Amino acid sequence: MPAHQNDAPDQPHDNRDLIPVTAVKQAGPRHPLDPLTAEEIAIAREVLVEAGLLRETVRVPMLLPDEPTKDELAAWTPGSALDRRVDATLMDAATGAVTDVVVSVTRRVVVSTVASDPSQAPYGQPQYLFEEYERAAEIVKASAEWQAAMTRRGLADRIDLAFCSPLAPGFVGRADEVGRRVIRSLTFLRDSEDDIPWAHPVEGLIVHVDLVRNAVIGVEDEGDVPVPSGSGKYTPDAVGPARTSLKPIEITQPEGPSFAVNGSLVEWENWSMRVDFNAREGLVLHDVRFDDRPVLTRASVPEMVVPYGDTSNTRFWISYFDAGEYLLGKNANHLELGCDCLGVIRYFDGFVADDHGHPVKIPNVVCMHEEDYGILWKHTEQGPVGAHVRRSRRLVVSYFSTIGNYDYGFYWYFYLDGSIQLEAKATGIVFVGAGHPGSSNPHAPEIAPGVFAPVHQHLFSARLDVAVDGEDNRLVEIDAARIPMGESNPFGNAFTWTETPLRTESEAQRVADTSVARVWEVRSATKKNYIGKPTAYHLIPQPTALLMADPASSVAARAAFATKHLWGTAYDRDERWPAGRYPNAHEGGAGLPAYAADDRSIDGEDLVLWHTFGLTHIPRPEDWPIMPVDYAGFWFKPYGFLDVNPAMDVPESSQAHQVADGGCGKGAACACGD
Repeated sequence: MPAHQNDAPDQPHDNRDLIPVTAVKQAGPRHPLDPLTAEEIAIAREVLVEAGLLRETVRVPMLLPDEPTKDELAAWTPGSALDRRVDATLMDAATGAVTDVVVSVTRRVVVSTVASDPSQAPYGQPQYLFEEYERAAEIVKASAEWQAAMTRRGLADRIDLAFCSPLAPGFVGRADEVGRRVIRSLTFLRDSEDDIPWAHPVEGLIVHVDLVRNAVIGVEDEGDVPVPSGSGKYTPDAVGPARTSLKPIEITQPEGPSFAVNGSLVEWENWSMRVDFNAREGLVLHDVRFDDRPVLTRASVPEMVVPYGDTSNTRFWISYFDAGEYLLGKNANHLELGCDCLGVIRYFDGFVADDHGHPVKIPNVVCMHEEDYGILWKHTEQGPVGAHVRRSRRLVVSYFSTIGNYDYGFYWYFYLDGSIQLEAKATGIVFVGAGHPGSSNPHAPEIAPGVFAPVHQHLFSARLDVAVDGEDNRLVEIDAARIPMGESNPFGNAFTWTETPLRTESEAQRVADTSVARVWEVRSATKKNYIGKPTAYHLIPQPTALLMADPASSVAARAAFATKHLWGTAYDRDERWPAGRYPNAHEGGAGLPAYAADDRSIDGEDLVLWHTFGLTHIPRPEDWPIMPVDYAGFWFKPYGFLDVNPAMDVPESSQAHQVADGGCGKGAACACGD
């Protein structure tokens, strides 16, 4: 979707997909893990107001479900009472004071309040409010210093069409910023109201804004690089007529989909799970089972960081935490049939709180459908057995979020063979600066005349609360291993594998190694398969560079999760955020380093895996004006969890004997073995 005029690079937009809920009336939750409803959010707000906590100047940067404990879930039976709770962050916009509050919407009471002081080390600010983006732009445009800088550059006549983008400041230790609610603003120009501003950066102009004082606290105005004049438009009127050579592809399921939905419960073939959605993580999956055997208690992508590798004053501080600073779920898209999803679709609506705590609806925020995935298994045997082949199919559960110039899709795939795959899709508009056309920049290639796109990374952290045949799991690192030629390898052809148990949290901080096909095995501590081995799943990483910033850098301290491909920790329900609850303007050390500091045992325990995966982006001309989707992800595959291939009973494709001209021959029968 096009960026809103108040969008910021890698920042949330004034999300037009958020629909205020004026008449709250919907079916209530039937299960403890059901998503928050509009009515529950409205009740939470009422309780906060009645308790005197949500006053005129107080805002709600984040509101999430306070999920039930595992003991509560184990004790609950269908039809029994639910104690539904909400976890709200309250911030007084007039003072910056922060209070975390848990509210029971069932009992209509405040359960707990915890005040925090963002002005004290290690600092950390709540997520940005949508209203703060517009306010920051107004503050910048009213600034005499900014106006003078624009005039000095000969841009006074373009002030009205200037786009002042609000950006998280990172943490650089400046005395006038530390412990304060600060946002930075970079300026982009537009040639008209409907122009795309990203193509016209005003290089070297940075404005620093205090959002509590509502004042500019600094303006940097360096250099005289000309503003690029080329267009960044990508709409049909700019691109021209659409090509006519592509023939339609129609996806139909005349008997309907193979999945069934009952509230938040989804059942498809051997799989079952509960689909949830919240303002920070977006899509969350609970109680993922295969053949009614537990695989994952909870799965989500609770954080990501987008660090930039540019040394200029305009960008050296950029390292966006798109979940922890801006809320991926609150910025999620309203998905559309035929555009975002194809086939027979089941949508789920999402409900989040606005800046004032009112419920708002994001329609069709989660998309679920089935899709063909090529060959599942195939073999051709000589003689009467002949050829046999079956087609693969997968269940897709996904959502998309727009964070300013970038768009991210998160796709969970479930396969007939018991495998799970997560795929993140990055698209949108690369964040650019300006330079002299034809010049070289070691940190930013030129992708259009005068348009330079800094190198950067998109590093995601997946949180997997694993439960392979139960909560008592073990973690083992498995590498393929060469054997030196000699008595154990007389012909030189032999190789084997090694198994390294990871028994503590310090041992479970690992780096992937594709040169030895490294995987991480999650084993049941008690269950065996029919050959007497522990039932297990393999976490299979895909090639991903870790954080490229120097270990002594600010971003390395703030995004420490991205310095390892794997972290394994003992389960704690309060440990959900890889970079901490409030990574915005935090000095670092929160999240996974703090969680693992006690070096707890994870051997035969309730285990949580945190997997870093992502993209390292050196932009190219083909990424402009909108980059084609780039992909990153991982697999979670059964390894001895099942006794045989569970997809042997998949039927032959219903299209196996359909013939089209140019297939097996006009008028001929075409079987799968042909």
